[in-house]
Amino acid sequence: MEAIIAIAIFAISYLFLLLEKINRALVALCGAALLIVFNIFTIDDAMTSYVDWSTIVLLFSMMVLITITQRTGIFEFIALWLIKRIGERPYALFFWVAVLTAVGSALLDNVTTVLLFVPILIHMIRELNLPAFPYLVMVIISSNIGGTATMIGDPPNIMIGQAVEHLTFMSFIVHLAPVVVIIFLMTMGLLFLFFNRSLKQANTENNRSISNVDPKSALKHTPLLYQSVSILCITIIAFMFHGLLHVELTTIALVSALLLLLLSEKDGLTDIVFSKIEWTTLFFFIGLFILVGGLEQTGVIDHLAVMFMSITDGESFKSSYAILWSAGLLSGFLDNIPYVASMIQVLLELEEFGMQATDPMWWALALGACLGGNSTLLGASANVVVAGIASTNGVRIPFLRYMVYGFTVVLLSLLIASGYLYIRYF
Repeated sequence: MEAIIAIAIFAISYLFLLLEKINRALVALCGAALLIVFNIFTIDDAMTSYVDWSTIVLLFSMMVLITITQRTGIFEFIALWLIKRIGERPYALFFWVAVLTAVGSALLDNVTTVLLFVPILIHMIRELNLPAFPYLVMVIISSNIGGTATMIGDPPNIMIGQAVEHLTFMSFIVHLAPVVVIIFLMTMGLLFLFFNRSLKQANTENNRSISNVDPKSALKHTPLLYQSVSILCITIIAFMFHGLLHVELTTIALVSALLLLLLSEKDGLTDIVFSKIEWTTLFFFIGLFILVGGLEQTGVIDHLAVMFMSITDGESFKSSYAILWSAGLLSGFLDNIPYVASMIQVLLELEEFGMQATDPMWWALALGACLGGNSTLLGASANVVVAGIASTNGVRIPFLRYMVYGFTVVLLSLLIASGYLYIRYF
């Protein structure tokens, strides 16, 4: 009966998350509360045994770092500098904006990157009489591909990295970055093919000048500019070598965030920064961890792991491809975070059952969940953010029109990822 209750609460919560009629954090927390009310576990067990506080603190710390650094204008400076350099050449701008978006998504995170860059991009598009749709599609796709390359680029990767101790920050770069670069370049070729006519027309018609664009005007030359940029760079470098330093990623991020908060306190930024934190995302993760914990507590996860082993015969090869394609195809239509949270527990159970060579399955899960988000406008948080910003600026991204391009890109990405998994691991 407890298993049936846990499954019912999880399924109903998942349904409300898909409908997006109620705040997703509220849905997850209500589901978590129902598990406690039905005595699946106590609130102490829920908060101590099933909430991954390392992931919550890591997300919070990165939000603090990015929020403070953003206020110095450095991100806007980089974007305006790029526009100033190549803004009058639509083909070059299309490619380099994609590169900047992908790199930013890998080093910061994809939602933050598009929040910072898309408003500037839309303004530039209008100034230069460029077609908005190709550039916005390119930004969405580049952000999700770039976010796949590192542990902090996309929430699914953060969850996987925190769940599996031996998968370090550098492990993600070593195992995922090579295929991400290949997928990015192949995808750019496909997008150039898709939008060649629009870009060619813009190239011949664009006679506007951007000589009045001054990137330096975006910078706020205060001590905080140099402090925040230095701390952010040191943090990312420390992430890369945290295995050698024997310090957890969460510890590095938290110390950096607290240090930057202390340095910015004299400017009265603490209250402002806390008001900008994405509390909805943090509470959503807390509720989600408890929801998945209900399935684990009642033995549902164990049962799913046994079923998965019977379907794939316990072979790493079959399991990896089943995970890659199921995650990739479902992530475009379902929220990939609950799916990843569930699959993490399944894979951990498989390891406890003695299944060998599970690392390729972890990389398959990361690739499928992150790349699959490109399928539709609802496939990833970055997609929704771009569509929302575009809408508030009077630019509409049609759902079905985007899906034609997005789903094609996902199929190409999954095919390349399949070949990569086979060559590298099998």
